Amino acid sequence: MKAFYLFILLTVVSAVRAEQPPQTVTASPSLMAQIKVLAVSEAEVHESLRLPARVELDQQRVARIGATVTGRITDIKAVLGQEVKKGEQLATLNSTELGMAQSAYLKTGSQVNLHRLAVNRAKRLLANDVIAAAELQERESMLNEADVDLRTATDQLRVFGMSDSDLARLSKEKKIHSFLPITTSLQGTIVERKVTVGQVVQPADALFTVADLSHVWVVAELPEQQSGWVHKGDEALVTIAALPGKELQGRLIYVADMVDANTRTVTLRMALPNPDRIFKPQMLATLTVRNQGMQQLVLPDSAVLRVNDSDHVFVQTGENEFQLRPVQLGGRDGNMRRILSGLQQGEKVVVEGSFHLNSERLRKELE
Repeated sequence: MKAFYLFILLTVVSAVRAEQPPQTVTASPSLMAQIKVLAVSEAEVHESLRLPARVELDQQRVARIGATVTGRITDIKAVLGQEVKKGEQLATLNSTELGMAQSAYLKTGSQVNLHRLAVNRAKRLLANDVIAAAELQERESMLNEADVDLRTATDQLRVFGMSDSDLARLSKEKKIHSFLPITTSLQGTIVERKVTVGQVVQPADALFTVADLSHVWVVAELPEQQSGWVHKGDEALVTIAALPGKELQGRLIYVADMVDANTRTVTLRMALPNPDRIFKPQMLATLTVRNQGMQQLVLPDSAVLRVNDSDHVFVQTGENEFQLRPVQLGGRDGNMRRILSGLQQGEKVVVEGSFHLNSERLRKELE
């Protein structure tokens, strides 16, 4: 029975020793020669975070070109990948709806002219006491109504894409042109085409996508738990998987104000100049974000020891005495670690020779 209790006691002592290693080590002169200590101090810390990302089009430099009126495509002048200038024609549309709108415009224009002549004639007759003033007012009312109809028809044609010069030509020639050019509103490259000759299109259809590829975005999704320390303007570094060896620095231009309900992430964006077109949309990338620096207590990474799956450092407590102390550390900034707890400013810690001190500690434990 005594042997059993002795076994239990030795087991408990061994467990305690394993969980709580000796806290103080006395270094010999030869060991002191291998030790370097440094006082804990504050430094500007930038935390870094690596995120999977992708290259995307700069949505501020993208135009989705469509038809302004229902019709059939009769001709296509643009192909995928073509460089186009602002105002350049991409396709031709034949629209009966456009023809009917032009017809209504010409008819209302004729009605306005007729009513204007009638009003002028009524004014002369009223001056000669041939008609009453009420008749003049009636004709002026009809002229006003015709003017409203003309403005409505004019606005509709402008919505359909006709310019003031087109309207002037239509008024002069009195000829209906049911063919309408589809033009680009942006200078760039045609990156998408969703139309063929003979296809009937609606105003809601996007027929071409034109993008300025000289600037692109790098987009990443940040988990909501880490969204608190990322801000617009933070420094960022991008590497592209398909282009090894290239690192580009910039700053975040956008941090979403809302969390995506499906992915529980916050969208980040960085603008990336692309004058040589080497960065192509949908390329895979890595975005490294460094937040704005703050003055915090830091510790060299070389001072940290892993003991029983937790971080420890040796703190100098005497001329040749060192205490093993557990610490809580934050993220890395280069070779520095942020101190969360366990150390005070000015305390001296071992930054070189920790391994030898720990070996001495283990030797004494074995003895």
